[in-house]
This record gives sequence, C-alpha cells and structure tokens, in this order.
Amino acid sequence: MSLSKIKKGDVVKVLAGKDRGKTGKVLTVIPEKGRITVEKVNIIKKHKRPDQKSKGGIVEKEGSINISNVGLFCNKCKKAVRAQNKTLEDGKKLRICCKCKEVI
Repeated sequence: MSLSKIKKGDVVKVLAGKDRGKTGKVLTVIPEKGRITVEKVNIIKKHKRPDQKSKGGIVEKEGSINISNVGLFCNKCKKAVRAQNKTLEDGKKLRICCKCKEVI
C-alpha cells in the first residue's frame, strides 16, 4: 500500500460509494489494509451478545472504507483537495492545500 497523507483527526470528504458527498472526522487509520474509519460514514449494524457489562442487541457503528474513496477536506476551498508538504526554516513540517496554499 502507498503511504497516505490522511491522519487520525483530519476532516475528509467521501468521493465514492453510498455515502458520497458526506464529510467527517477520521477516527482510525489502518495503513496495512489501506482503510480508514470516518465519523458518521458507512454505518453498519452489528448484532451483539449480552455480557455482564452490557445488554445485547443490534448496535450501529462506523465501518471502515477504502482510503482511496476519500479526499482531504480544505475549509477555505470547501472541497476535497490534494495536500503537499512544506518545511519551514525551523524544521517544522506543514501540510498545505495545493489549490489555495492554505494550511490544513
């Protein structure tokens, strides 16, 4: 798998699939499988058995989606964009939008 510029906590926009057009915050990144979990996107129903701590039933939770189906969301452009890395003089790295040159 290729290295992705999407990290936990980023805001992304879904580009393909049943939830196309939705935006959400990245909850988890699974780089070895090339998948991510996005808040309120790809909701699945999971049947859970009761145990000593909680009651059983049907639980709704976020499923993972392929990382190629999302794009990094720029607040200034209001769309999914590509990001590039920029290194400052003090050695600090920043991700900036390729279109508007704004820090993401």
